[in-house]
Amino acid sequence: MNKKAKIISAAAAGIAAIGLAIGAVVLNHEDDSVPTVSSIVETTEPPATEPPTLPRYEYVPSESGMTERAKMLLKKNKDIYGWIKIDNTQVDYPVVRDPGEIPEGVAMYGGQALEYNSFYLDHGLDMNYLREGTLFMDWRDNFGSIEEDQSENIVIYGHNMANNTMFGSLRRYRQDYEFYEQAPFIELSSNYRDYDYVIFAFLITSGNWYTDFVYWDMEELDTPEEFNSYLEQVHSRQMIDTGIDVQPGDKLLTLSTCYADEDNSRFLVVARRLRDGEVAGDLSSVKHTDEYIKAQSEKNEESAEN
Repeated sequence: MNKKAKIISAAAAGIAAIGLAIGAVVLNHEDDSVPTVSSIVETTEPPATEPPTLPRYEYVPSESGMTERAKMLLKKNKDIYGWIKIDNTQVDYPVVRDPGEIPEGVAMYGGQALEYNSFYLDHGLDMNYLREGTLFMDWRDNFGSIEEDQSENIVIYGHNMANNTMFGSLRRYRQDYEFYEQAPFIELSSNYRDYDYVIFAFLITSGNWYTDFVYWDMEELDTPEEFNSYLEQVHSRQMIDTGIDVQPGDKLLTLSTCYADEDNSRFLVVARRLRDGEVAGDLSSVKHTDEYIKAQSEKNEESAEN
């Protein structure tokens, strides 16, 4: 699809990157104080036993038009753009799209002027202050009813909460590589239909504006060159080789959360939408690269000989 709002001045780019990157930090402050960035990222705390902060909704997908769940949620918040769920994790939440730069005086956003990708860092679906914020898409993402117009790469930001809420439970992928086999699929629903994705990489990268991989500014991968450039950056940093085949034309999904404040790094989970014939829940139905299949075959042969 066509690019939009991609040409940013050097100064604005710095501000954008900082604003976008901070979408994954852990906040540590009292409820009535000004939010500050904490250096605490990892924790040995057990998962929270209290009910999830955000409510869960049952819904029936609509064959045409908006789903019943979307209609209900949009009554609560006009920024709702969908729902994300990952089995065997605590990720099961509504997703909003950031409203973009907010001028001073807009009552529903608190009346203060705000940069893009900042409001939902510490606000809930009810628009009130909430320490863990809300999972939100980049303000430029298109995830509407017309699939041809949807962004090639949907980027969703969420806090790395110590109690595993929001995107906190994503840390399991990098802490235990075998966990990938338990949760390789992501369900991302728009306001109109459900989509399934398969994770093909997870990685640690910089959240600084001067990095050579500005992933937060790579939503509209309109050409094969742009798509492959994004893919090369992801593969060069990936923690394991999943062997999933990814090609220009595939729709991508990038989940971004904090890794460490010391170097302003981020942990990304990157997936592609399932193709015709591929089945969510069945990793064997998903297309793998020829190189990966060959390597696995050789590995199995060596194991059999030994």
